[in-house]
Amino acid sequence: MTSRVLLFIVALLLSGVVQADDAGQSYAAEGEALLKGLPDSVRGLLDYAVSQAGVAYRRGGTRPETGFDCSGFVRYVFDHVEGLSLPHSSRAMSLIGNRIRLAELKPGDLVFFRIMRRGISHVGIYLGDNRFIHAASTRTGSVVISDLGDSYWARRFTLARRIALPAETSPNIPE
Repeated sequence: MTSRVLLFIVALLLSGVVQADDAGQSYAAEGEALLKGLPDSVRGLLDYAVSQAGVAYRRGGTRPETGFDCSGFVRYVFDHVEGLSLPHSSRAMSLIGNRIRLAELKPGDLVFFRIMRRGISHVGIYLGDNRFIHAASTRTGSVVISDLGDSYWARRFTLARRIALPAETSPNIPE
């Protein structure tokens, strides 16, 4: 098992999304299953995002040393892993990329929520298996993994977008 998969499993355990049991093996299988078959660019993005689990929430935050807000977290992950500069606003992020339906979600897609009455105000990165990672504001105080099926998030889900990663859009050059 790679250290990335182990880190992913630990993050799931810490988030409370997955509960510990005696077997322990089921988590290794679950982590492997979620990451299996993903392009390296998406796998790297998710690995790095999950490595930030537990970083403190800070309104307007853009760095792990001082904390993240939701859009600062997403922007930092995409920039750090892919060199892709996204806007620092969930509303502005919701206007880029291809809009997709909930049923079409793939790991690495962005999920957007209406927390306040005036439009989109929260963003996270979809991990797969109905889970997403985000800087969750004062509700939890840190970067956490949540379930889209939880009533809080299900009621507030607004839209999803797929951002083409540079590694996925580069031409295939024969070796």
